[in-house]
Amino acid sequence: MAGGHIIPKMTWPTAINAGTPARNERGFTLLELIVVMVLMLLFLSLSAAMFANTLPSSTFSATVREMATAMRLARSLAQLKGTSQVLVIDLDNHTFGIEKRGEKALPETVRVKVIDPIAGEITTGRYQIIFPSTGGAEGGTVVLSNKNRTAQISADPVVGSVVIK
Repeated sequence: MAGGHIIPKMTWPTAINAGTPARNERGFTLLELIVVMVLMLLFLSLSAAMFANTLPSSTFSATVREMATAMRLARSLAQLKGTSQVLVIDLDNHTFGIEKRGEKALPETVRVKVIDPIAGEITTGRYQIIFPSTGGAEGGTVVLSNKNRTAQISADPVVGSVVIK
């Protein structure tokens, strides 16, 4: 190769910036930061709205499970201790619990009534479901409801098993 020029091989970043002054490319522009912040706020507001809609449903489900658990506990305690246990549902004060073991308040959004096999529908007063030591249960079906859902909790009169419908 006589009399030729050797052209240096340019790397990719150098080829792009050829002819422009070198500058520091670190950091973000203010516009990029604003766009990211707006997107974060949008996602946060959407997730908060979705969470707010699921909260009443999860509160209702938790209340149904707590009531059924209290009934199962009363049955187990009756068999374990050999004495009858009583689950008291105070329809006026919106509470329930095993007698002499404390009460739990029902959420304001949950309505409760009892369908007794003899007295029919009961919506006021104190209702007792008795779990004798021999197993079984004496009482009606507890009906919990909110504006969207209804659940029925009943104890089998013979064996005392608690069923949620």
